[in-house]
Order: sequence, then structure tokens, then C-alpha cells
Amino acid sequence: MATILSVAKYIQSRFDNISSMKLQKLTYYSQAWNLVWEERELFHEDFEAWANGPVSPDLYARHRGEFLIHPQMFDDIPDDLTEIEKENIDKVLVHYGDKTAQWLSDLTHIEYPWENTRQLACVEDGERCSAIITKGEMHLYYSGL
Repeated sequence: MATILSVAKYIQSRFDNISSMKLQKLTYYSQAWNLVWEERELFHEDFEAWANGPVSPDLYARHRGEFLIHPQMFDDIPDDLTEIEKENIDKVLVHYGDKTAQWLSDLTHIEYPWENTRQLACVEDGERCSAIITKGEMHLYYSGL
């Protein structure tokens, strides 16, 4: 099975420059839509309902302190995605790839999985939150769109 880092590496390879926030959101949407289309997770790692939208702590640990993602960040990550996984990620990139990081963040803020997770954690806008956005909530919400 792929990891979030192999998905991030694949997404990064499709852009000349990509910000860390945009990469986080594109990996989130790749996971969400793979849950819908394939009825299974793309990778095991979770997303937390951070103030700026869904963030994977595992991916964040890789790019912490960096605004732009550099290909060298993923040199040690194998290319282990299947063709179907790549096709699904490419579909996500066609739909969301031309959007700005802020636009993607704003979109996640009006969608149920992030909003509900923060509400259940009883955090206000802008507050830190490490509550996990469950894959079940992601699947339920995005399969209804």
C-alpha cells in the first residue's frame, strides 16, 4: 500500500512549484476521492483538523518550516503507486490542481469532515486542533457529492 509520502512525491512531480499547504490539501482530496472511487484508503496515515484545514502530521514532519516543496524532499521515497492510484490522483489534480492553496483551504472549511471534527473537538476558528478527521466521515461526505 502507498504511503502519504509516496502520494505527495507523485503530486509534487506534477508541478513546477507547489506550496506545502497546497500539497497537504491535494493529498487530502486524493485520499477522499480514492475512498469513494475504490472503496478503500489510498494510504493509512490520517489527517487532523488543523486551523488551516486538513493536515497530515506525517507529511508535515517532512516539510516542516518549508513554504515550497522541493523534489529532493522525497528522494528516499519509493515510487510504489499502482496505475489505478496514479489515475485517481490525476483525476483529483485535473479538478483541484489549478486552485490556489488558500482556495483549497477555504473549501475544506465549508466541508463537513473538517468542520464537524473541529466542532466535536470544541475548538474555535484559528485554534490548534489535533483531532483526527476519520476516513469514515470523509467517505460518507464525499460519496454524497
